[in-house]
Amino acid sequence: MGNPVVHFEILGKDAAKLRDYYSRLFGWKIDTDNQMDYGMVERETVEDDDGETVGIGGGIAAVPEGYEGMVTFYVGVEDVEQALSQAENLGGSRVMGPEKVMEQLEIGLFADPEGHVIGVVNPGS
Repeated sequence: MGNPVVHFEILGKDAAKLRDYYSRLFGWKIDTDNQMDYGMVERETVEDDDGETVGIGGGIAAVPEGYEGMVTFYVGVEDVEQALSQAENLGGSRVMGPEKVMEQLEIGLFADPEGHVIGVVNPGS
């Protein structure tokens, strides 16, 4: 089995407006109670005998200064630098990283050969 998609991210210029929009559209509960004001969207638990969790969690936040808004997903990897280097070797380009965020996460972003921005994350760094 390949590496799993573990997180999605929606970044824009007006994070509060985006959080309100997606919360109302999909009924998402979005928690911004953190030092980065990052809107965490939790996975949903299905009400069955197994209490199965479905979907992936994500986040909605303000885009960093100098960047355009974007929607992307993150793939879980053991080594962010290695994944970014491999993306470059296969014809992609590094956008950012590796970078530590929120003390426990290391992330990176790359653009595939057609320019789609994809993230890689090692949550155990």
